[in-house]
Amino acid sequence: MWRKAVPSIVLSCTFSVIGLPAQAQQDPAAALRIGVSGPFSGGSSPMGQSMLNGIRLAVDEINHIGGINGRTIALIERDDQAKNEIGAKIAQEFVRQNVVAAIGIVNTGVGLASIDAYQAAKIPLLIAVSTGTSLTRKYAPPQAAENYIFRISPTLDLEAKVLVADLKRRGLTNVALLADTTAYGEAGLKSFAQHGKLAGIKLLSEERFNIGDLDMSAQVRRAKASAAQALVVWGIGPELAIIAKNREQQRWKVPLLGSWTFSMRNFIDGAGKAGEGALMPQTFIQDVGSTSKNSFLLAYRRTFKTDTISSPMSAAQGYDGMHLLYLAMRQADSTEGVKIKEAFENLKSRYQGVITNYHKPFSSLDHDAITQNMLLLGKVTAGRIDYAYADDQRRGALMRLKDK
Repeated sequence: MWRKAVPSIVLSCTFSVIGLPAQAQQDPAAALRIGVSGPFSGGSSPMGQSMLNGIRLAVDEINHIGGINGRTIALIERDDQAKNEIGAKIAQEFVRQNVVAAIGIVNTGVGLASIDAYQAAKIPLLIAVSTGTSLTRKYAPPQAAENYIFRISPTLDLEAKVLVADLKRRGLTNVALLADTTAYGEAGLKSFAQHGKLAGIKLLSEERFNIGDLDMSAQVRRAKASAAQALVVWGIGPELAIIAKNREQQRWKVPLLGSWTFSMRNFIDGAGKAGEGALMPQTFIQDVGSTSKNSFLLAYRRTFKTDTISSPMSAAQGYDGMHLLYLAMRQADSTEGVKIKEAFENLKSRYQGVITNYHKPFSSLDHDAITQNMLLLGKVTAGRIDYAYADDQRRGALMRLKDK
């Protein structure tokens, strides 16, 4: 049964109630409180803000149909600024506030600093953007009897496999790799190196850079000197844009590939023509003309008064993730974390989401909803993300069920 809501709200948190009936607005303690954390400022904010908007949009829809068992959802929103220590404090605050569940996490380092608190408190966390593979595996059996960490974004391993497969398809077997020095970059480097080795791809050059660096021309010069046939980069938008410009300045015309973050608006705008042709894995592509045909994009434009989504993939995953959390909470008929976790692991309702058709997206042994067959290869084209291949565009319109 539903446990009594804690009436107090920590004032340092942003308390956001989207589209609630007047009675629920007058009595916020009656609402089901869900914690949302992500980088809503700084270099990672295009991902965080887009994710947040997707979550808000889903909550608005859920509340307009009466919420869950007559109780509306209230979001407690916190900006982790992509800083590990702030993310850890937010997780601890959410635990103290006794949130029903949490959704968010964009940066792998922040996730690694946060998941222990949710796991110890038995509060389900649905990771909406971060791709760090270890996040959902740290507490997976047999490491722990129960795992409260779930994810609706692809893992780094899946991204690496997609990139390796494309390089092999084009006969590019000698590669240079640049990665930032965060936990995300480190994990990306290791994953790509591992899957590349299995596929016969050689890393001729490995270079690192820091968040906030303004010139990577030396690293790019060394990578070029290795005679690599392609440049693979793991990082986030601002630094990726600088690397693309450094590559153009050195007239190095090899293919540019990398993590899904090449789709961030601050990469596309920051790189300009130097970013044209960059390739990256995607779960969702906002192709030309799709806004008028896609109900999610129509609702996004109507609610946020824009056709431009800084990170469409983040928005789609936030939206789908919130709807899956709603289904789990409704099925559990309880605010107890263990019951919500068990409902996640055996969801009885299908959900036709923005990314795919979700049918039993999780199990007790698998807390990652996305499989490789759901990923598409995107390409920066004329200042937007388009499908790299016609086959991917056709697959984007199909029901991509989870690959068991």
